[in-house]
Amino acid sequence: MEHAYLVCYDIREPRRWRKVFKTMKGYGDWLQLSVFQCRLSREKVLLLGDQLAGIVDDEEDHVLIIDLGPAESVKLRVEYIGKPFSPIERKPLIV
Repeated sequence: MEHAYLVCYDIREPRRWRKVFKTMKGYGDWLQLSVFQCRLSREKVLLLGDQLAGIVDDEEDHVLIIDLGPAESVKLRVEYIGKPFSPIERKPLIV
């Protein structure tokens, strides 16, 4: 079962910030500077946490992984100004 997550981070050093950004691009959609929305299984969120822990400096950096609940049933109520927000949707994959 996948959950919807909001991942926000504050990384003080530009090189570490770029590494975190590249890591996050493999897990979700970029919303704005240092904010991603993700749709992940429990295993993937644990893997993401391990990867980020290997990059961030515990004394200087800050990462929040916010579990919004089951992806299929969560009803995101988002207010925005400017470019419209659209949540990640699971689409069928035809091989």
